[in-house]
Amino acid sequence: EAHDRYKNRRFNCRPRKKLDNPSLYECVKDLFLRHQWSPEQISSRLKFENSSFTISYNTIYREIYNGRFDEKGLSHGNRGVVRKLRHRGKSRHTKNYEERRGKIQISNLITDRPDPANNRERLGDWEADTVIGQTGKACLVTLTDRKSRYLLCKKIAKKNSFLVKQAMIELLENQPLETITPDRGKEFSKHAEISQELNLVEFYFPFPHHPWQRGTNENTNGLLR
Repeated sequence: EAHDRYKNRRFNCRPRKKLDNPSLYECVKDLFLRHQWSPEQISSRLKFENSSFTISYNTIYREIYNGRFDEKGLSHGNRGVVRKLRHRGKSRHTKNYEERRGKIQISNLITDRPDPANNRERLGDWEADTVIGQTGKACLVTLTDRKSRYLLCKKIAKKNSFLVKQAMIELLENQPLETITPDRGKEFSKHAEISQELNLVEFYFPFPHHPWQRGTNENTNGLLR
């Protein structure tokens, strides 16, 4: 009995998470699982409605990957809920996964990205990714402006760094250009060459296995699929 009281006190003293609120949890769960909304759409809608419930899309992504919405009976085991995200066509790894096929050299981390880019204050801060086609060969290079959500995309024959470099230079050469935040895939390994061709624009890379740090592009790619 004393041990139970101790555990209860420990539980009550821990920092409360947003989704510890049962009403907010059920609202987010319903919009995500039943209505197939993306975390970004859920967060924006609650804010737009001036709801008493507000939550960032980063928090929703983290809770999804932490298994907060897992349900019995879903296919693919514990990945059942994660596969409902719009990037389900791309393989994701756990936070402890170590890439063994070689890593690209990065220039800057996303934590160094300027505040105007982080706060979506201007045009020209782009998020970059690739979307694989159903055949697994051809793919789209996608670029989404963080402020306007304006999308640029180009189809390439296969996903490799040379073709991705060519596509990005072609898409961005006449656009407002301040920063680029790409995926950490090896298709972006020629980022230094892209920077040289595009007035030394800086690249800022997210942390591994943090797709929510490019939430605008992740959401747009899902809509394309």
